[in-house]
Amino acid sequence: MAARGSSSSSSSSSRPYQLIVFGASGFTGRFVVEEVARSSAEVPGGKLVWAIAGRSRDKLEKVLQEAAQQLGKPELQSEVEIIVADVSEPDSLAAMCKLGHVILNCVGPYRFYGEPVVKACVENGAHCVDISGEPQFLESMQLNYDGAAAEGGVYIVGSCGFDSIPADMGVIYTRDQFKGTLTAVESFLTASSGPEGGCIHDGTWQSAVYGMADSDKLKSLRKKFNHKPLPVVGAKIKRRSALFYSNEIQQYSIPFMGSDPSVVKRTQRYLSEEHQQTPVQYGAYAGVGGISSVIKLLFAGLIFSL
Repeated sequence: MAARGSSSSSSSSSRPYQLIVFGASGFTGRFVVEEVARSSAEVPGGKLVWAIAGRSRDKLEKVLQEAAQQLGKPELQSEVEIIVADVSEPDSLAAMCKLGHVILNCVGPYRFYGEPVVKACVENGAHCVDISGEPQFLESMQLNYDGAAAEGGVYIVGSCGFDSIPADMGVIYTRDQFKGTLTAVESFLTASSGPEGGCIHDGTWQSAVYGMADSDKLKSLRKKFNHKPLPVVGAKIKRRSALFYSNEIQQYSIPFMGSDPSVVKRTQRYLSEEHQQTPVQYGAYAGVGGISSVIKLLFAGLIFSL
């Protein structure tokens, strides 16, 4: 969702912080705090003025302490302010949003905890950035808040993490480098783990489980946009089966179940309708490995469906 025509109240000089990291003591929030602290001096025009926020002051203080030790920056504990805010307390979210130009929301799963933050940002003139990989949340926020966000000059920018910057920017980069008119892109995700194996974070797991369970609701949600089909330029991309062998990556693959298709397709619609650019068709897939991995996947799917 993008602001169109209005100047945001978030530009007010009364807001002391350029950035507030909300959910800073969570699994992802800790990494975000460390990265912001590492790059805060690289902001054009001077050093970034920022704060962290969450439910527990004690946990937030510990996060700053750990980041200070990790980066060798003891000044973090005195320079970075702490704001106590909770998604279950709207007044605390409103107070937080009035203090910052941009709220970077790391609190998930977003289908449960994301909307109160978006609502508070829109109502109080703060831009909102998140790392959601949940199509239903992303598209419902667009449906419910795009008009109010545009009127208030507020930007709500979702999926600013691995979901789905590589896919979205990758398609745009490919289009810009392509000699001719790019009409279709397929992306393949492969993952490798170290000797200790791999794992899935609980929040990511919950997002996947509820996303699959609510797939019918997502279809109903999309009908509410009443979009006209985008023009297809060139050959229509063929949708691959639920399980297939990919010659491109030399392993069995399945459709990617994250937010990449949703994000890329919405970007292409925007570029087509607002900037008259040729829309790029897109398909996203994930490699699952060899035949032994396929057997494990089928077994996991059987257990999951019980």
